[in-house]
Amino acid sequence: MTPLTRQDLLHRLAELGIDYVLHEHPPLRTVEQSKALRGELPGGHIKNLFLRDKKRNMWLVTVLEDRPIDLKALRSRIDARGTLSFGNAELLREALGVEPGAVTPCALVNDPDRRVTFVLDKAVLAHDPVNAHPLTNDATIALAPDDLLRFVAACGHEAMMLDFDQAV
Repeated sequence: MTPLTRQDLLHRLAELGIDYVLHEHPPLRTVEQSKALRGELPGGHIKNLFLRDKKRNMWLVTVLEDRPIDLKALRSRIDARGTLSFGNAELLREALGVEPGAVTPCALVNDPDRRVTFVLDKAVLAHDPVNAHPLTNDATIALAPDDLLRFVAACGHEAMMLDFDQAV
């Protein structure tokens, strides 16, 4: 399957009746770059981790941008087999159709076989809007948290909701 483009994604959002605001900007690869550039862009800002285990199970973990992640503790919470590690660029392109630096929950649209499990920090949903890359890292879309969940469901995925504020 050919991965969707940003324009394809925006068309899909429109088909689903999901409102969004698009903010174009220079390419951003890190949370630090995003913070430096965004100014007073309202809403929740996220970071996304593409992870895999030794059995090649894959997860897309979306958390608030400043959330520290303990991969060892996360492993047991998501039932990973063996050590969790970051998926490489080739696996990321194959599974979600995006490049490193552009990982986003929107990329679930490129995973119709549901090979990737989506893990969402419950705290993200307390922010309105939620800001995410639209399959490329040269723009940000802002959408309502309920619309994010609706989009994920329309992609055939269900969010594994985790409370990252709760100790393991």
